[in-house]
Amino acid sequence: MQILIPDFSNSAILVVGDLMLDRYWHGPTSRISPEAPVPVVKIEESEERAGGAGNVALNIAALNGIPALVGLTGQDEAAHILNDRLGCQGVNCHFVELQGCTTITKLRVLSRHQQLIRLDFEDGFHFDIGEGANASERLLQAYTKQLAQHDVVVFSDYQKGTLRDLPRLIALAKQQNKKIIIDPKGNDFSIYKGATLLTPNLSEFEAIVGHCESDEQLVDKAEALCQELQLEALLITRSEKGMTLIQANKSAVHLPTRARDVYDVTGAGDTVIATLAVAIAQGLDMVAATKLANLAASVVVGKVGTATVTVHELRNAMRQITDIEQGIISEERLVALVADAKQHGEKVIMTNGCFDILHAGHVSYLEQAKSLGDRLVVAVNDDDSVKRIKGPERPVNTMTRRMQVLAGLSCVDWVVPFYEDTPTRLICDVAPSVLVKGGDNEVDKIPGGDCVKAQGGEVLIMQYVDNCSTTGLIRSIRSADDSVENKQAEE
Repeated sequence: MQILIPDFSNSAILVVGDLMLDRYWHGPTSRISPEAPVPVVKIEESEERAGGAGNVALNIAALNGIPALVGLTGQDEAAHILNDRLGCQGVNCHFVELQGCTTITKLRVLSRHQQLIRLDFEDGFHFDIGEGANASERLLQAYTKQLAQHDVVVFSDYQKGTLRDLPRLIALAKQQNKKIIIDPKGNDFSIYKGATLLTPNLSEFEAIVGHCESDEQLVDKAEALCQELQLEALLITRSEKGMTLIQANKSAVHLPTRARDVYDVTGAGDTVIATLAVAIAQGLDMVAATKLANLAASVVVGKVGTATVTVHELRNAMRQITDIEQGIISEERLVALVADAKQHGEKVIMTNGCFDILHAGHVSYLEQAKSLGDRLVVAVNDDDSVKRIKGPERPVNTMTRRMQVLAGLSCVDWVVPFYEDTPTRLICDVAPSVLVKGGDNEVDKIPGGDCVKAQGGEVLIMQYVDNCSTTGLIRSIRSADDSVENKQAEE
């Protein structure tokens, strides 16, 4: 079943970690330097992006979450560029600027979407002299001030010094019952003890537990590590092998990679952890959150450089790998599916009726309705309401049978029952883009029409098909039966 992507707009995430500025120089190369066997790149374009913890925050903002970012920088141009770039894209920055230190900067030279070289500019943060001596306390103050306002805390560790007092930061978050997600680095995972979720890649994981010969061995070692570090879960990203999620007292979940075209894996881990954060903040369980994160990673590796994924891109990717749920569904499920379809930019058409004996007029009318948009919803009267409307001898077919026949039509996406005499309440709850009825109705008298128009939708009448009606069919059948009985009586 398809995972419905929730609204992340109230997911408040606090990101704490190593900040860095990523610079990209682009240009063509057509010759080799006479000075050395290296290509000569004619720089024609340059760009600057936030990397490290900044890219995590940008990914959260791209998913419509509310990110706040805490980290260390120097008092330099790179710090100002980071603050401006991030602020313009919806990130609330709370930088601790240290005089005499340099903001970490990485310069990449690319030609034809291929990275040729990376140059790193970083002196490290000096915690023993000058302003660096109280850097940890200043960072702690900024962190503590933001902590209570956020649902989930993400620690983005690149071992540049920002998280040197991480156990203390984790303890404060646990005191406030915050979910804690960490992208770990290095050979000492003990500093991450007590986190909700760790997201190491396979090489980082094996650096801690040793080489894994099989999936079974990987799971055993991951379960042991979870117990040792008191983690709720461990997500191991495994490149072309996808991801493996380990949860305490639950079976391991292996997810295959979804990527088709891989151009650049830079920042893919940031996208994964950002997607996990907003999903968990919205109450998704670990498996559902991991599936979304896996999908987001498949999108971002198809882009060049540190990049982000939007909700729209995530929905497009979801549609490409899953069959949309169709057929007979509950009202609650229908409302969720319609909302997701509309957020995806699809036009939802809705109609209703008894559909007691399906005939050519019904089929023509439903095909007309589907041609108006992307999804067609058919609401069907229950048996009791049909009796109240059509009389005690109707319906001929039960509601279950009527819905089964409708669900079998290729033009119908979703079939849902309703139990009132009119579908007004259901139509208002579903809020279709267009409400349609057959040609023997009047627009102003269609139940639910006012509600649809009030929500920005349309109400339309379909072309009437002459000499096609269920009542007429029943009359013809009964007339034929009477003729047969009379003939038999005469004989």
